[in-house]
Amino acid sequence: MRSVEPGSERPMVMQHHELPTRVRTLVSAFHAVPIHASFRLVLILAIVGTAITACGGNGDGAAKPTTTATPAITSAAALGGAQIVTLSDSTSGATIYFTLDGSIPGTSSQVYEGPLLIASNLTVKAMASSSGLPSSSVASQSYAPNIASGTLVWSDEFNNSSGVDAEPNPQFWTYDTGSGGFGNDELENYCAWNSSTSPCSASSLNTFVDGNGYLNIVARQPSAGVYTSARLKTQGLLNFQYGRLEIRAQVPEAQGFWPAAWLLGSSYATISWPACGEMDVLERVNAASTPDWVRGSVHGTGFTGTPLGVQYNFPSGETAAQWHTYGMIWSVGSVSYYVDNPAQPYATFTPSSLNGYGGSVWPFDAGPSFIILDLAVGGTYPGSPNSSTPFPSTMLVDYVRIYTN
Repeated sequence: MRSVEPGSERPMVMQHHELPTRVRTLVSAFHAVPIHASFRLVLILAIVGTAITACGGNGDGAAKPTTTATPAITSAAALGGAQIVTLSDSTSGATIYFTLDGSIPGTSSQVYEGPLLIASNLTVKAMASSSGLPSSSVASQSYAPNIASGTLVWSDEFNNSSGVDAEPNPQFWTYDTGSGGFGNDELENYCAWNSSTSPCSASSLNTFVDGNGYLNIVARQPSAGVYTSARLKTQGLLNFQYGRLEIRAQVPEAQGFWPAAWLLGSSYATISWPACGEMDVLERVNAASTPDWVRGSVHGTGFTGTPLGVQYNFPSGETAAQWHTYGMIWSVGSVSYYVDNPAQPYATFTPSSLNGYGGSVWPFDAGPSFIILDLAVGGTYPGSPNSSTPFPSTMLVDYVRIYTN
């Protein structure tokens, strides 16, 4: 008995009218030859098999690719003449590798992990690789925006005129979610926008954009010993390399709170931390002190502790609970941090800062990074909240901006 497809009354055999024209002609000719029926069937099946193989071996007439497709490079306007560049490839499962320094990419180059903010004169080159096929040719696209220093090229101003609390722009922001300590024994459960996955609650949001133009990141305690908060990131949505990053923020200060604004290399998904590199623009813990302070740090292979960090002490009468602008100036071979005044960095790190750290590798010129904003609760750095810690407490962000150097 011939098997049939579920719901079908015909055998699972290609019908005569479905065969390519030249094959149908040959089959018809063999029908006219006075030979034994069984031998005729063998010949027809051989013809059909040859045709299927010639068409790609999958019976649908589609030719199998013989090489990985060359990546497509497309762009969309950002601010100030900058472009947001996207790489894509039509070969299923292909990995795209790219360079921004004019060199020819290979499989040891940076892996593409999401759109790139291009705000300087450079050439994007990309190739793709996939299992079982030769690698693609190299695609190349040059950009010469000639943007003046200090030009705003990307921002999220967190504007919201809807009259209700709104979702942070999903074009740029996604979330880390869940618990598990995040490598620091943190206590919070991170919740995405409008999540109702316990202990998150859509009626008690942990992140939203309010009607005053502020991003809210809210730490809550829905029950004894249970904490929720939010960690937003541009991973997979926006990556940039070099420029001046500013975050205007007001952070809560209390035992167990750990607000931060920081970056990870976009290679995090492929080579993980610390090889991807980490740049901490704003980081502080616990209650306000005298003088009050924030910290800027860098981390990478061979320097994962706190030695490559500098504490900034606020002037008398100022605290992190007030509004301040936290900035990073990132250029080739240099990462600097400032508070409120970009002309007065309080910390600068260069490859020479790694001297004395055996096996250390400077990762910050290897490729772009993505932005993270979060309010952690507990962990190895601040310790746990106590009875003096107020819930809910909110980290407010007025804007995130990127300028050219």
